[in-house]
Order: sequence, then structure tokens, then C-alpha cells
Amino acid sequence: MDCIFCQIVAGKVPSEILYRDEEVIAFRDINPQAPTHLIIIPKRHIPSPAHLSEAES
Repeated sequence: MDCIFCQIVAGKVPSEILYRDEEVIAFRDINPQAPTHLIIIPKRHIPSPAHLSEAES
């Protein structure tokens, strides 16, 4: 996939990774709106909430 989040997961875009496991990755936002502003995303590409599995939703 070509989305920015997939590129972060693949390590193609530099980011400050704070947590990683088999399913998710957490990193600092590059334009924080609060002193602590993290983004947590699934490691697999999910185009929209409609594509979430029952376990993920």
C-alpha cells in the first residue's frame, strides 16, 4: 500500500516509534496538538472502518 501509515509501518518514513507489537504501532505525531500526542494504528492497511474485522471493531 502507498498510504503514509503503511510507509511508517514499513520503516520507509522516519518516525519516533514508542510501541510496536504484532498488531499495532504507536508513534509521536509530527504536528502535536497537545504535550503528549500519540498516534496508534493497526499494522495492516485498513482503507476504512468498514474493513475492520469483528474482533478489531
